[in-house]
Amino acid sequence: IDDETGTTLVSASSLVDAKDKSGKEAATEVGKAIAAKAKSKKIEKVVFDRSGYLYHGRVKAVADGAREGGLNF
Repeated sequence: IDDETGTTLVSASSLVDAKDKSGKEAATEVGKAIAAKAKSKKIEKVVFDRSGYLYHGRVKAVADGAREGGLNF
């Protein structure tokens, strides 16, 4: 999300981007999908806002997947 304009730049969902997976595996695939979509729009550096969630489990898996996909944060 671009905070200055309030628009969503890219999004991903386990319902679309990781259909046959669940749990941490699906979260990792969602992270990779976000990275691929962001890179297609020439976005390489992002801020990861956990919204108060602890950095473990699925939250960590999304971040790890995004890093594997090439995003820097």
